[in-house]
Amino acid sequence: MRFDFDLQRDLRNEFKGYDSKKFQQDLMAGITVTAVALPLALAFGVGSVGSASAGLITAIIAGLIIGGLSGSSFQISGPTGAMTAILIGLYQKFGLQGVWVAGVISGIILIICGILKFGRIVSFIPSPVVTGFTSGIAVIIGIGQIDNFLGVHTPTEESSAMKLFNYFREGFTPNFSAVMLALIVIAIMVVWPKSWSKYAPSSLVGLIVSVIVSLALKMNVEVIGEIPKTLFPKEHLNLFSIDITRMSEYLVPAIGIAALGMIESLLCGEVAGKMKGEKLHVNRELVAQGIGNVIIPFFGGVPATAAIARTSVAIKSGGHTRLVSIIHSIGLLLSMFVLAPVMSKVPLASLAGVLMVTAWRMNEWEKIKYFFSKGFKGAIAKFLITMTATVVLDLTQAILIGVIFSSFMFMMQITGEMAISIHPVDERSLEKKLNVKFKKPLDYVKIAYLSGPIFFATVEHLTEQTAKLRGVSVLILSMRGVPLIDTSGIIALEEMTKQLRAKGCKVMLCGVQPAVLTRLTRSGFVDELNQGEKQSMVFWSAEQAIVLSSEM
Repeated sequence: MRFDFDLQRDLRNEFKGYDSKKFQQDLMAGITVTAVALPLALAFGVGSVGSASAGLITAIIAGLIIGGLSGSSFQISGPTGAMTAILIGLYQKFGLQGVWVAGVISGIILIICGILKFGRIVSFIPSPVVTGFTSGIAVIIGIGQIDNFLGVHTPTEESSAMKLFNYFREGFTPNFSAVMLALIVIAIMVVWPKSWSKYAPSSLVGLIVSVIVSLALKMNVEVIGEIPKTLFPKEHLNLFSIDITRMSEYLVPAIGIAALGMIESLLCGEVAGKMKGEKLHVNRELVAQGIGNVIIPFFGGVPATAAIARTSVAIKSGGHTRLVSIIHSIGLLLSMFVLAPVMSKVPLASLAGVLMVTAWRMNEWEKIKYFFSKGFKGAIAKFLITMTATVVLDLTQAILIGVIFSSFMFMMQITGEMAISIHPVDERSLEKKLNVKFKKPLDYVKIAYLSGPIFFATVEHLTEQTAKLRGVSVLILSMRGVPLIDTSGIIALEEMTKQLRAKGCKVMLCGVQPAVLTRLTRSGFVDELNQGEKQSMVFWSAEQAIVLSSEM
């Protein structure tokens, strides 16, 4: 498959000069990523669809397929916290079958987006919206793990906000053994030195310690249970079992999964690309994510996306090529066969501890601190609105609300930037500057200095100002400060010109920027302005327009 780039060409460049030393570095990086990915795969599998094996299978298949076809040498994909947040509600409503079908549809959407080169669309989402979205997802994950943390079962709800509210309304008795195990994992992950994580990830150490404590004290807590030692479990998507009549119900969730997968993967690629000094081929990455998500459900896995935590570990561990992703998948596959008896005894409360710490760390705390410490009210509003919408509403709706609100605020800001300043001609200064002598006073000439964009939100201000003019025979519009104009702006200029002509006032333009002049010419406004005149009414400078006005 060819787009504006060539996978074979990039693979040749990626493996150019590849030797045994680089392979050893890739091998060690892959093993390190395996250690990080194992507890997260189990936790995200349980957190999203209540199946640790689904999370493990997702990580294995995603690492092989998406990693192999990726738009970079560094992306590590698999189940993620962000995807877990959107799958919780989908699983509760449609079950595994709905998750699988929506996953396939989302994969097809991602492939289409890659082919149509939609990869750059993420750059149009404002930073406060992305940050608010991420924080909202973190809140959803945290709320979704309260049951496992407390060792209880409370009724499911349509939104995380209602789920949280129920904890204060419904009565329940916590399982203090579960709470203790969750706190052990949280404590280890918080105090574990970062330098030690190169050799033993804190989440993995926390799970090991919690399992030992649970077995030693014979605690009565829920555990993961049996993990099938196969990539082809009994429960997986079967084309013949798909309920065609419900396909329309899966479409909206699938769009949400695709949108989330696009945002998460491309943002991960942008951040990791800066770390490694390599550019992500965004459209190929979307195609790779799409292909992976079409295939994964047929193995019983859940939708995947690029994971910033695992990707950054791969880079920091000295990984050179996409073999790191493949090696990490092989490592997880071996773990499935070798460690399945141990993993089956991992308490759900311990996984809740892992997910809660992961959710806390998901927040972009530096950006949040920047927004609030600098007092950027617009950014703070975008952040809070998007975060609240993410928790209360659907994740896709939250992004749309954030973007729409940001667009509205942007228009309000640039509307305020539109300025019109009308001044008489300074004859003396102009005569001295041009070394000329005007034959008569130029009190009938006014210059209107326009600055800012002229579009549908600013045209009213323009027409209001020019309607106040009295006793003016020539109005020169100085547009050097106008960077853009839309159709509404052009129509407003045309109407204004007609009204002024009806009052016996000529309109001239000066200092028009090339892009704006092109639009005005294409619309026919320049021809209409020149109609009946001996020469063009469009000038490079205000001085040229004033000299011509003095001769009228």
